[in-house]
Amino acid sequence: MKTVKIIGPAYPYRGGIATTNERLAQEFNAMGFDADIETFTVQYPSILFPGKTQYNLKEAPKGLKIRRTINSVNPMNWMSVGRRIAKEKPDLVIIRYWLPFLAPCLGTIAGLIRKNGHTKIICLADNIIPHEHRMGDRQLTNYFIQRIDGLIAMSKSVLVDATGFKKNLEEGYCPHPIFDNYGERLSFESAKEKLKLDVQTKYLLFFGFIRDYKGLDLLLNAFADKRLRQFPVKLLIAGEYYSSPEPYLELIRKNKLEDLIELRTDFIADEEVNLYFSAADMVVQPYKSATQSGVTQIGYHFNKPMLVTNVGGLSEIIPDGKIGYVVEPDSHSIADALVDFYTNGRIVEFETNIVDEKKKFSWENMVNTFLYLYNKINLSK
Repeated sequence: MKTVKIIGPAYPYRGGIATTNERLAQEFNAMGFDADIETFTVQYPSILFPGKTQYNLKEAPKGLKIRRTINSVNPMNWMSVGRRIAKEKPDLVIIRYWLPFLAPCLGTIAGLIRKNGHTKIICLADNIIPHEHRMGDRQLTNYFIQRIDGLIAMSKSVLVDATGFKKNLEEGYCPHPIFDNYGERLSFESAKEKLKLDVQTKYLLFFGFIRDYKGLDLLLNAFADKRLRQFPVKLLIAGEYYSSPEPYLELIRKNKLEDLIELRTDFIADEEVNLYFSAADMVVQPYKSATQSGVTQIGYHFNKPMLVTNVGGLSEIIPDGKIGYVVEPDSHSIADALVDFYTNGRIVEFETNIVDEKKKFSWENMVNTFLYLYNKINLSK
């Protein structure tokens, strides 16, 4: 196998999926393969996009070939792109799948590519059925899965979701690799100064797009626990609202947390990510549902203790009591863990353990998982 094409979000689109695709292509190239990316001219119609902008304002990643060719809402475009890639005959096409809305587009392209009898198509699946369910999700996902040769999931719960869609689908599992492209960790003091935060105050970090399934309401209620007032700790909320902000602002008012919350609710640029993680004592992900999360892999990169809830695949990658906490998705359990973290001074212990734990989450491991599945598909034909 020599040539690899990744289909999915990439520059100029922003977000964790785009960043992952770019980093994966870089790793394939570093290992001697010829990898490029085909991304969208139109990813979502504006009416379906909850944020302020879909686009990244930073410079394009250097050394990567990224072509903007795919219009997610134009069937004539799907046919054109699929036929062109089929003629190019890449050895492996990796299609990123996270939203059933894109199934008709990606499934049609995949089906046309497979007709060349050479290219193998493997899906890298973030979700099979999304967190926020809609009518027709299963039917759309089924259309896509019938047109691929294999699937790699980044959490075991997604692998379970994929079971049953297609009898002879080759499947693999590889945890999300560490995001190692956000710069170096700074000292607590330096990061806080750059963010204009109080250097003497401790901070817990909620990071990423704010959507209802991510459980910020649970965290705000947990943070109101009176036991936490004995510590000089504040909650730093960093990320753009992808749902109405009013319910969260009302909880802050109701719990009288105005002076204990730092709201940084614009999109966080890549070059600022290290500031937020460096300033925090612990990263808190109080999700109500989940598959995997790129936030945990940023946390690993910066050696940060993490609290996650026992949903989806989060508990698979955070050993409870070793580098952080796995708790039930309720405010009382979250508050108990936060109190334990500060009362018993867990930060040094958890950070020390993270150094060894994160070694298993390499990009080389993900590339090797694709190679293994590619060879397995070839042998089964």
